[in-house]
Amino acid sequence: MRGAALVALAAALGNMLQGWDNATIAGSLLYIKRDFGLHGQPALQGLVVATSLIGATLITTFSGPLSDRVGRRPMLVASSLLYALAGLLMLWSPTVGVLLLARLVDGFAVGLAVTLVPVYISETAPPEVRGLLSTLPQLTGSTGMFLAYCMVFAMTLAPSPNWRVMMGVLVLPSLVYVAVAVLFLPESPRWLVSKGRMKEARTVLRMLRGREDVDGEMALLAEGLGAGGDTAIEEYIVGPAPEEDDQADQAGAAIRLYGPERGMSWVAQPVPLGGQGSMLSTGMSRQGSLLGSIAGLSRMGSMLDHLQDPVVALLGGLHDMKPAADGNGNTLFTNFGSMLSAHGGMDWDEENAAPSDDDDKIAAGAGEDDVEDGGLKAPLLDMRGQSSMTGSGIGMGQSQTTSTMGIGGGWQLAWKWTEGVAPDGTRQSAVQRMYLHEEPGGDGQHVHAAALVNQSALYSTTNDNLQPDDAITPMGPAMVHPASSPAAEKPRWRDLLEPGVRHALVCGVAIQILQQFSGISGILYYTPQILDQAGVSVLLSNLGLTSDSAAILISGLTTLLMLPAIAVAMRLMDVAGRRSLLLWTIPVLIVSLVSLVTADVLPLATTLHAAVSTTSIIVYICTFVMGFGPIPGILCSEIFPTRVRGMCIAICSLAFWLSNIAVTYSMPVMLDYLGLTGVFSIYAAVCCVALAFVALRVPETKGLPLEVIAEFFNVASKGMPKLDHDE
Repeated sequence: MRGAALVALAAALGNMLQGWDNATIAGSLLYIKRDFGLHGQPALQGLVVATSLIGATLITTFSGPLSDRVGRRPMLVASSLLYALAGLLMLWSPTVGVLLLARLVDGFAVGLAVTLVPVYISETAPPEVRGLLSTLPQLTGSTGMFLAYCMVFAMTLAPSPNWRVMMGVLVLPSLVYVAVAVLFLPESPRWLVSKGRMKEARTVLRMLRGREDVDGEMALLAEGLGAGGDTAIEEYIVGPAPEEDDQADQAGAAIRLYGPERGMSWVAQPVPLGGQGSMLSTGMSRQGSLLGSIAGLSRMGSMLDHLQDPVVALLGGLHDMKPAADGNGNTLFTNFGSMLSAHGGMDWDEENAAPSDDDDKIAAGAGEDDVEDGGLKAPLLDMRGQSSMTGSGIGMGQSQTTSTMGIGGGWQLAWKWTEGVAPDGTRQSAVQRMYLHEEPGGDGQHVHAAALVNQSALYSTTNDNLQPDDAITPMGPAMVHPASSPAAEKPRWRDLLEPGVRHALVCGVAIQILQQFSGISGILYYTPQILDQAGVSVLLSNLGLTSDSAAILISGLTTLLMLPAIAVAMRLMDVAGRRSLLLWTIPVLIVSLVSLVTADVLPLATTLHAAVSTTSIIVYICTFVMGFGPIPGILCSEIFPTRVRGMCIAICSLAFWLSNIAVTYSMPVMLDYLGLTGVFSIYAAVCCVALAFVALRVPETKGLPLEVIAEFFNVASKGMPKLDHDE
């Protein structure tokens, strides 16, 4: 995973520059007011700080759709260049007008980084460590703040601190970011696949994963373009294939799964959800499996059950289970191997478009004999020399075959090919994409499996509407180039109205708003004032520090305490999970805020008041950066389908920035009317609302491929599957 980790760290330099800028403006504002004579102009003082927020908000409106069009990497390169330009302008800044322009450009850079770095990391990181790598922006941002506070503190010790140098030093790390972004950062493989640039995507994936075989993930990225439609949850019992003499005794709907070794195969027997033989009909526990969660949802009776989002229960049951293993510790539901054609079924040579002539088709992986007028590409399932279970379906004789490959997180990507004769005598075929996952309840020889089944985004049947007397070709369905797939169409705003996308968008926007109104901006901004009232700054002044230096030192020390807390969060993000961390940390935020309020209300001794206030602030900040700080951004980068991820993340980021502005500008007014006690009481109430929202509406996404997460939101938004049995 070294490649993915290095790329994530390089991208997160943009967040380090954001943290650096936040610290330098906080430290230099005192000297800017004196230099430009702004003491009697509070509106202009606020504008110097707020112009960056305004720039970030404006650029966020366009960044998502633009990144879907031109790519993630060019936008990150643009961010690095804007940081460098802003640093040069701030180093010059002869007038307030130039300073405001510099702050606006700086806001553009910050907006691009905050919006796109989490998306970029989530699209390049493997599922198993995506949470850890996605926490890097929080770590680098806090590191940038601490380093900048150290620099500013050292400069405040000089007789005449130069605020232009304080802010202009930003140009040095910005130039490093420019070099890294231009020379090292690759394009997101998911974006490359969405544009049909398959060779580039394969090259990037091989670098990120450190291995040559990336066929499984390439297929997953291509299939992820078609998220949406009607996703079904199906249940299977998987076991060894019977002897040839016993095949006639098998049920007609059985599907044969072929392994990587010649002659080895398993059979998947479909089971109606809730019907006889189904795990749901046995009263299986709701906790411990995906199918058990479905059973629990079908029996919902309490008010809490009705309020809880179905996607929370579905993914909760999935994460609670432990895969069954044989006596040697091997997972029973093994990777059945890929049946991609030996022609090189996914090794497209063309870029940006499907083949337009026979030579391109042959270069794409199909043999000369495979090129037909129907536009056949390289075969997805090669049936030559293989046999499949056959039988009669409802109104149609069917032959079904499945090919599978591992895609991470215990999931396998499979394609189910169904071919047969319809009642009107025509031959028809269909291909469905399946995400398979092992369920508990196997007997050592057979494995229960759940499957998310939807229309494949990458198929072209080779023989549509054959006549009854025509021979069925030995070739299976063929892969369509992603650029020519209907799923690769340019994203449209109306795509946001699809149930699954809308469902995820509500979750993402709400958690961003709740994060900002939980009080972090007020705590960070007023930490020096709060600690000064508690008597801490008096202690520092006894050390010979000026009030300006003491305030900056307090902020720097507070930032330093964040770093070990973020390191702990990085370790737990893929172990405990995002949802669990939120459920553990938000109650601590509430207790910390209540403690601050209590310290102000009760007549405590000066020493005790200082101890309670200082401890509450430290606990609040350290707990925030472990959970409510990084996780909303991580979740928003995980829950949307690839084709609309840029647009959706832009909307969530816009909610973030607008909430940030609202909190920043409402704070002075609230302080005048309510005081610190009233303000922090409101923040504590918001944290209570956030805790309830997380418990009811935020699912656990650790370890899951992004495409599988999007499918779960799609399933939950369209209603749960009906069970065949009566509860």
